[in-house]
Amino acid sequence: MNAEVKEYVTRKVNELIEAPSCCAEAKEAARGWLNAAGTDKEAESSKNLIAELEADIMPIDGLIAFAGSKAGEQIFGPETAKNVLAHGQELKASGAKYCDCAACAACEAILEKKEELL
Repeated sequence: MNAEVKEYVTRKVNELIEAPSCCAEAKEAARGWLNAAGTDKEAESSKNLIAELEADIMPIDGLIAFAGSKAGEQIFGPETAKNVLAHGQELKASGAKYCDCAACAACEAILEKKEELL
């Protein structure tokens, strides 16, 4: 991976770690990647990071389904769930593939560099 890609991915990995919506598993994989960068464990850590991000990133249809469900109402509260649902529908209409929360946005940016990471 060239220096420009490494710098970009490092920045996005740090954004992921700082995102309030980032789960503990993704934070752990991200920290592991940061710690392994530039070492003989970088390739393995990159595979782990990518696998975690692919498992965690929320497809827009999943966001819409969750926000419109009883579970979504319980997690977000009725009003916020309604707003998240509307936002998800707007995102989908604009062609978005994924949720645009800080964690998902960072995941998407990192995954766009998947080939360079592997």
